[in-house]
Amino acid sequence: MTKDFYGELQLGILGGGQLGRMVIQEAINYNVNVHILDPDKNAPCRKLCNRFECGSLSDFDTVYNFGKDLDMITIEIEKVNVDALEKLEDEGVLVYPQSRVIRLIQDKGMQKQFFKQNDIPTAAFQLISSKENLKDTNIEFPYIQKLRRDGYDGKGVRRISDASDLDKAFSESSLIEELIDFEKEIAVIVARNDRGDIESFPLVEMEFNPDANLVEFLIAPSTLSTDIQSQAEDIAKKIATDLQIVGLLAVEMFLTRDGRILVNELAPRPHNSGHHTIEANLTSQFAQHLRAIFNLPLGSTVTTTNAVMINLLGEPEFEGLARYDGVEEVLGLEGVYVHLYGKKYTKPFRKMGHVCVINDDREKAIKNARWVQATLKVKA
Repeated sequence: MTKDFYGELQLGILGGGQLGRMVIQEAINYNVNVHILDPDKNAPCRKLCNRFECGSLSDFDTVYNFGKDLDMITIEIEKVNVDALEKLEDEGVLVYPQSRVIRLIQDKGMQKQFFKQNDIPTAAFQLISSKENLKDTNIEFPYIQKLRRDGYDGKGVRRISDASDLDKAFSESSLIEELIDFEKEIAVIVARNDRGDIESFPLVEMEFNPDANLVEFLIAPSTLSTDIQSQAEDIAKKIATDLQIVGLLAVEMFLTRDGRILVNELAPRPHNSGHHTIEANLTSQFAQHLRAIFNLPLGSTVTTTNAVMINLLGEPEFEGLARYDGVEEVLGLEGVYVHLYGKKYTKPFRKMGHVCVINDDREKAIKNARWVQATLKVKA
């Protein structure tokens, strides 16, 4: 992409949720015209973009017609019609990440096979075509069953502890993988542009909500050993290189109790594990994503301070018009940055916003974040 695009580029984003919203906030700095396609007429991006279209992301004609007059398309969610994106690529529309990458990552079975073919460390796995196949597997109980397609934010994942759990197993095409005894869940976000330049953000450590099985608390930078951090960043860079991806790639990993790093899953887009970079790094993940897809020099990923990111999830007992309790209280604390996503309705465990807490003292940042987590609530 040459420099004459500023103020002229027509960028389409498939998905108008919080990730698209934060990409738009960064794209404004480049005078880029942003077009959004989302199935929700109340999507967070609806009032921030140059053009908003309400429509299905999985329908061929809708995606093709949305993108045919644009210069470039990117995504904020993987569940999109890849056939339409391939046709758009054939007709000269730039699609980043590339349609072939999205197709691979849409299928967790294909992801696992890619890891195996490219010597990427991951848990032992087996592909399963039906529930009947679970009666004869190579993976011993207990194990994790994952739907090959359409699982996200902890959905489409089940633990099968023993034969008595087989009745509740998924009947659709799935994979099973060895249950990992891990010490921490960690993540690295890496960016690659079309020139092949690669930059990774420092490793982060994550805590998951046990009920919703999605990231609730993230601490950066990591205090794990330099060797572990280097290994994780090298793995993420290798995956990006092997994929030849253009854009961002979030690599979620397990650190096992015996010190191994195993790759869990990939996300070819800005990711929840990188929200803290807005306040805590020289370049945010959203700025880096745009630099990568525009084939610009990648920004420095240096961390400037300790940061803790808290996901604001809808309270379990509330559903309806969203109400935020405690915003004024938490904003009275130094180093607290609140990001509300503009979602009209809340429901249990829905991602409604996030808060980043920064402090030069790591323990103080964690303590303040725990207080914010207990104080700021999303209700109805």
